[in-house]
Amino acid sequence: MMKLAHSLRSGLLAGAGIIALAASPAFAADEPQAAQAAPAPAAALPDGVPIEEIVVTATKRETNLQKTPISISVVGAADVKNRHVQSLIDLADGAVPSLRVATFEARQSALTIGLRGIVPGDANQPAREQGVGVYLDGVYLGRQHGLNAALFDIERIEVLKGPQGTLFGRNTEGGALSMVLKAPTGEFGGRATAGFGNYGSYTGALHLDLPAIESPLGSVAFKVDGVVAHQDPTTRNPLAGQAGWNQYQRYGGRIAARWKPVDGLTVDLAFDKSRDENTPFYSQLLNYNPLGKPVGTVYDNATKAWYTDATLKTKGIAPLPSQVKAGWFRPDVADIGVPQQPSIDKTQGFTSTIKYKVSPSLELRSITSWRTVSDEQWDNSGGAHRTPVYVPNGNFSRYSLATLDQRQFSTELQAVGSLANVDYVLGLYYFSERANDAARTPNTNKWVSDPVTQLATGYTINDPSQYPLATTARASIAYAKSYAAYGQATWTPISPLHITLGGRYTADRKNGALFTVNGAATNFTFKQDNNRFDPLAVLAYDVAQGVNVYAKYATGYRAGGASSRSLNYRSFGPEEVKSYELGLKTELFDRKVRFNLAGYIMDRNNSQVDFNFFVPQPDGTVRNTLETVNALGTTKIRGVEADLNVRPVDGLALGLSYVYTDTKVPPARNTVQEQLNQQIDPTNTAQIFQDVYIVYTPKNALSGTIDYDYPIGSNGTSLKLHLDGNFADAAYTFDNENVKADKSFVVNGRIALADIRMGEGGQKLTVAGWARNLLNTSYVYRRSNANGAVLGDYGNWNAPRTYGIEATVNF
Repeated sequence: MMKLAHSLRSGLLAGAGIIALAASPAFAADEPQAAQAAPAPAAALPDGVPIEEIVVTATKRETNLQKTPISISVVGAADVKNRHVQSLIDLADGAVPSLRVATFEARQSALTIGLRGIVPGDANQPAREQGVGVYLDGVYLGRQHGLNAALFDIERIEVLKGPQGTLFGRNTEGGALSMVLKAPTGEFGGRATAGFGNYGSYTGALHLDLPAIESPLGSVAFKVDGVVAHQDPTTRNPLAGQAGWNQYQRYGGRIAARWKPVDGLTVDLAFDKSRDENTPFYSQLLNYNPLGKPVGTVYDNATKAWYTDATLKTKGIAPLPSQVKAGWFRPDVADIGVPQQPSIDKTQGFTSTIKYKVSPSLELRSITSWRTVSDEQWDNSGGAHRTPVYVPNGNFSRYSLATLDQRQFSTELQAVGSLANVDYVLGLYYFSERANDAARTPNTNKWVSDPVTQLATGYTINDPSQYPLATTARASIAYAKSYAAYGQATWTPISPLHITLGGRYTADRKNGALFTVNGAATNFTFKQDNNRFDPLAVLAYDVAQGVNVYAKYATGYRAGGASSRSLNYRSFGPEEVKSYELGLKTELFDRKVRFNLAGYIMDRNNSQVDFNFFVPQPDGTVRNTLETVNALGTTKIRGVEADLNVRPVDGLALGLSYVYTDTKVPPARNTVQEQLNQQIDPTNTAQIFQDVYIVYTPKNALSGTIDYDYPIGSNGTSLKLHLDGNFADAAYTFDNENVKADKSFVVNGRIALADIRMGEGGQKLTVAGWARNLLNTSYVYRRSNANGAVLGDYGNWNAPRTYGIEATVNF
């Protein structure tokens, strides 16, 4: 306890010390000055301009970031451009240090998104839930699938840290990520962007605002968005005609309409549709036989095992075929060619948002949406680098084929208003979802072995027409309905003091069935009905002009469910978290310095923990078996978040963001290992408790940017320079594996000649060069010892350096 207190105290002192960097070159905070929803007055101070205000909607009303008593980071439209962010996976480099984004497995078709140590590794099954809610224009996105679609015209991305159970509801125990898109303006204008880069990449975007149409029924304005992004593989596949690894083709379109039939009434309608064709990151065998076990020289067909001495039957491990290149390096070309085609994610949705200003002090709102996600998964990322590596004349290369189809409907009614010195929000919410999946895992390759030595001389490809006909490992369907009523009010009894109280009552109804396991019909079912109340209390005080402090208590939870990777559809209950937070928000020196600090303690009970095993099957395939249990005891998460923005002189913006996170999870019962032990010895009924870990959560993470804007001439043209650096400590990547991935350090940059006048019509041209991972650093972002300590670990490497040029015309 003393050690933990010392760590927290050290983190707080470190965060407070950041302000001393204001006068030196630094990095920018994860609340970029570029996310200006409401710019400050344009008048500049003689020795530097003030930092622009940022408006957020974290409390369901527009508020100044600095006066909102929540730890929030904002990624604005300029940050998306400067970092060349095409989809959410591009935020995996640590642009927002508290936000952790990773692929599920090695696949870009489903993303793991976490905050403050709430990072569910495998929430992509139909009956499992996320721990951080992801929202698009106020609509909750129920599945991890489809989250990596190309981004449309982003106005800002709000990252709300800590439980948001009162206003946002279920599955926001770690926080919420809210994407806000630009609405129609009613005035003609827009911008078009085109670019290209290495690895055959190209991008294109068109964002078009059309003039408002006036009629007796009111005015209607339209906005049209279209985006495309392409990249060839960064690890090539030596098998001709087959897709490589880390390639993508993303495109989509959106049309939005804003109708104002009468004063005070606004109706926003939008339809979007996207397609994402992608392949996973390559899985590399990092080390072979790390324990130095004897390598077998004789293979026994009867026992299906290798021996170092055929007479004494002294067992050894399988030799590594010479064709397999294991090692701690990021390959440009895979050593083994495998059949592979891109996975295909399709997302689409319709949203209706209606706002009616009943009076100056009351606005009624409704948000209704229908959304669908479908996924066809084709993942052959491992080749010969994952179990089984070598059996004479045996099959290998696990091809994970899966489908997921999801349909959701949600509607929300809100009343946002004020009474005297009380601001309030009241709401009703309904969510309904149906999701089903199916998976199979054929082997695509087969070793050709010497009949005498039994060593591999090469490999052949199994009949591709048989892959979709392989035995179905699992198939399931799940249904969920959620009903909620909530309210939150802020009372200001005296001008510097603000007291907020809130609560949300939720009724969850879930059921499902696992109807196929290993090709056999089954009838495993689960049903859960859970009722939940999540309170919130905040005490905020305006110490002085530009200095605000707050204390916050909040709770949240993640709904329970069942694991369709389990052989018997084992169910598990919800997990819940209690959070205590202290925060400081300041704007100093005539708003040229912004410094925010937050410290929190979170206690999570009934933590959902995964035990993941790759179990060889009699037919030579490998079954990914996963059991999820609710760990006993309390998971403790403590952290500090510090952000600094500085505008020392006109044109220069500096900043820094630091996050410290300390986690401890109590041991959890490993029911998977118990079952495996009983298969070997039916009398072995001993319970096994195992250490488990929080994934994708580094103890220390740091991010920053430098932005410089130098005017050229008198026509508004300028030279813009951007540089950002992002660091994170090594972190665990599997709940039940005591191995960490690598530390990471990524630098991104952009240089642009901006706002070049093209004529008298106001058109402007911007030409820019960009680079992601500018220093071409390489690190393993995901590491597993599921192959077994004897064979060795496998891992997935980050993307190499990518770069390109692009041109944008604003009109």
